[in-house]
Amino acid sequence: MNKHTMGIHHITAIVGHPQENVDFYAGVLGLRLVKQTVNFDDPGTYHLYFGNEGGKPGTIITFFPWAGARQGVIGDGQVGVTSYVVPQGTLDFWAKRLEQFGIKYHTDMRFGETYLAFDDPHGLHLELVARGGADRNGWNFGGVSADMAIKGFGGATLYSSQPAQTAQLLEQVMGLERVAEEGDYTRYHSQAEIGNVIDLKMTAGVRGEMGVGTVHHIAWRAVDDTDQLEWQEFVGNQGYGVTAVRDRNYFNAIYFREHGEILFEIATDPPGFAHDESYETMGQKLMLPEQYEPHRAKLEQILLPFEVRELD
Repeated sequence: MNKHTMGIHHITAIVGHPQENVDFYAGVLGLRLVKQTVNFDDPGTYHLYFGNEGGKPGTIITFFPWAGARQGVIGDGQVGVTSYVVPQGTLDFWAKRLEQFGIKYHTDMRFGETYLAFDDPHGLHLELVARGGADRNGWNFGGVSADMAIKGFGGATLYSSQPAQTAQLLEQVMGLERVAEEGDYTRYHSQAEIGNVIDLKMTAGVRGEMGVGTVHHIAWRAVDDTDQLEWQEFVGNQGYGVTAVRDRNYFNAIYFREHGEILFEIATDPPGFAHDESYETMGQKLMLPEQYEPHRAKLEQILLPFEVRELD
């Protein structure tokens, strides 16, 4: 059996204060907060989801905000850089927007593409790259029109403690296509129009330490529950320890840690984010899974308040 993931489903990171997180990803980057819920394994912590107007797989970045938590170290065993794709011809707009909000950036060239590289307030490494192809994001917010808006993930750069083994996994297990090599990086493509580019750093470096400002895991797409069960069997047969299926309400998830120490998830595309609230009202209030609804009053006292707001 051969399997081929369509690409990135979502990327999940650890950050600091939720208001700072929301101000940056909604207020500066113009993404839609499509869901506010809690960490199902630690309900005293938010789980916030940002993406395009519909929360499409390949556009979703999610966060566990832990105000006052220890700062992490970006390094081997993590996604080192998260890339976003913007419409062609809009990098000048985004450079001026970053300047407007006092965000330092620099320009990188990689595989013939220009990237604007910068950090979020909590230290996550981000990039913007302009490409055609994927559908535009219809979301308008805070001075970012749909014509300028981030479409979704351009991809991710993986930092592995065992790059050769991670490369083998990407090709032979995840089914990505190796398309180019440049300097210290190998580039892989998936079949999707969004979240479809992975750059793997081919030399090991400093070991990463989990904490604020680091990516917790990267999730890959499964078409549906049946496809996910096939992935579970397939990955397990390759010698990786795979978890049982876990219900995350908006998708089902399985997890395994690859030999380069990066935590991988495989998540189902359905059911999506509009099944427990309307498409129009997604992200406007705290949504709890059934097991935590009886504890809503207590959780709302624990969770730090925030608001989605336009920034000056």
